[in-house]
Parts: sequence; structure tokens; C-alpha cells
Amino acid sequence: MSIFVGNLSYEVTEADLTSVFAEYGSVRRVHLPTDRETGRMRGFAFVEMETLPQEEAAITALDGAEWMGRALKVNPAKPREDKGSFGGGGGGGRNNSYSKRY
Repeated sequence: MSIFVGNLSYEVTEADLTSVFAEYGSVRRVHLPTDRETGRMRGFAFVEMETLPQEEAAITALDGAEWMGRALKVNPAKPREDKGSFGGGGGGGRNNSYSKRY
């Protein structure tokens, strides 16, 4: 399982998040997504902890807590949706206007 942490300050670092979540158990991984074009942090992160009870304790304690001047949004991360490579799709069953009909 992974924890979604939202409404983060743009100044937060992986070390900051690790130290906060370490109060509830062993932090396995912290991921801070950045904007592709600007390289700036996007204001949210994902944290993975060693065990499910540790993650649940962190979620319970930190959701809504004020940290770095912001009220955190902390909850279980939703599974990533597979949106395909280019979106779109479908189109099956159409007649190809270029095919010859005999």
C-alpha cells in the first residue's frame, strides 16, 4: 500500500517527509513528483511504509494536521489508472472508406 500526501508546501523535501512519517514507523520510500516542464514540485507526494499498521497510524495522525503552514491531506493512495498510451482508442467496426467493395 502507499499513502497519498496532499496540500504540501512546495519547499518540502524527501528528508522532511521521511522525518515526519518515521514517527509512525519505518519509511520504505518517499516519492515527490515534479512538473516535467518546470521541474517544480507538484504539491503532493507518496509515502510507503514497512507495514500496513504503520501506514494506518500515520494516516490517522497526520490527515488534517497542520505542517509547514498547510493542512495536510493524508489518505491511502488510489491505484493508478491505466489511461493507455494516447487516450482515444475504440473505432472498431467502422467501414474503411479506402477499401474496395466488390
